[in-house]
Amino acid sequence: MSDNASVSVVVVDDHPAILAGVEAWYAASRRPITVVAAGGSVREAWTDPGSTADVVVLDLQLGESGTAFGDLRRLVDAGRQVVVYTMRDDEKTALSCLDLGAATFLAKSEGREHLVEATLAAADERPYMAPAMAGALGTNVRPDRPQLSTREENVLIEWFQSESKELVAQRLGISVRTVNTYLDRVRIKYANVGRPARTKASLVARAIQDGLVDVDDL
Repeated sequence: MSDNASVSVVVVDDHPAILAGVEAWYAASRRPITVVAAGGSVREAWTDPGSTADVVVLDLQLGESGTAFGDLRRLVDAGRQVVVYTMRDDEKTALSCLDLGAATFLAKSEGREHLVEATLAAADERPYMAPAMAGALGTNVRPDRPQLSTREENVLIEWFQSESKELVAQRLGISVRTVNTYLDRVRIKYANVGRPARTKASLVARAIQDGLVDVDDL
């Protein structure tokens, strides 16, 4: 998506004050962000005009329905870009959402700046990790960290900083096929230690956990 292209958003949250505040934040964004549907049910994301929105902002706790992991999975399986926006800020919940395919996990305590940036990143299919969550993920280096080669680490970090695998290939002087091979090896190594990372966002989270990258590198 172009850097100046407008972004359409569905906001799913059952607190009217949150809905009003988020819409006001988007209205003040440097890049046009339009809330095309909003409400307390995930149905907003499946009916016009919400069904074609670029990004779905999803609260994990909706009324009495419990944690909306099932809704998140269904949206991701349908190809939607989902920003999870929640009061919860624990590592387990964040990683569960990223492993399910959320584009970004954001605690509501992060505020306007990070919600706007996370939404734009999701629309552009870029990973985004807000500082507070990145700090929580990176508090300790995990003992079950996979053993990555130097080249695998280089390709991984370059990919985090690039818009496409083609750019990674150009910068490192290798083919796109080779880039994919290295990334596949990294995913396999994470899966082999019981920490699967099937999306770019979840790989970012794993790398932060393991001290391979920090927010300033992204």
